[in-house]
Amino acid sequence: MPNIVLLGGSSHQDRSQRVAGRLGLELGKVVTEKFSNRETSVEIGESSGCGEVNDNLLELLIMNNACKVASPSRVTAVILCFPYARQDKKDKSRAPISAKLAANMLSVAGADHIITVDLHTSHIQGFSDIPVDNLYAEPVVLQWIRENTAEWDHCIIVSPDAGGAKGVTSIQVSQSTDYFN
Repeated sequence: MPNIVLLGGSSHQDRSQRVAGRLGLELGKVVTEKFSNRETSVEIGESSGCGEVNDNLLELLIMNNACKVASPSRVTAVILCFPYARQDKKDKSRAPISAKLAANMLSVAGADHIITVDLHTSHIQGFSDIPVDNLYAEPVVLQWIRENTAEWDHCIIVSPDAGGAKGVTSIQVSQSTDYFN
């Protein structure tokens, strides 16, 4: 089960460990803390599976360049998990905008066009001097849920962070609209 990440909260850590052991998995990294007002904060220390970002990016840059020197009419980079997409703005003085650097490096390495899926924020498309198409996985994911989940209309979809809450809300609204139509 290489594509499964098992997470456990703080209430039943022993059970989480037993389930992980039974499945032959390691528990994923989760940090839970309490704010001063006693609200709970949860941080998931696991990636969505993009692998080694730096290695993958360098390999993609080299492949783009190898293609470009072979004189094709066009090179399109298809990137499921855009590198450094979460570093899309300056959060402090002298901080780099690494998503912009990644987009520029792809262009310099020879890409004429970038196709990616579910960018962290849509303004990343404007970082590049070449066309960037951001495809949305939501319709395909919703179709898969409908076809593979019993009682899918009673599912609860959650967001890993505040930024994703907007997308989850739009799913809920579109599903309730579909339900009444």
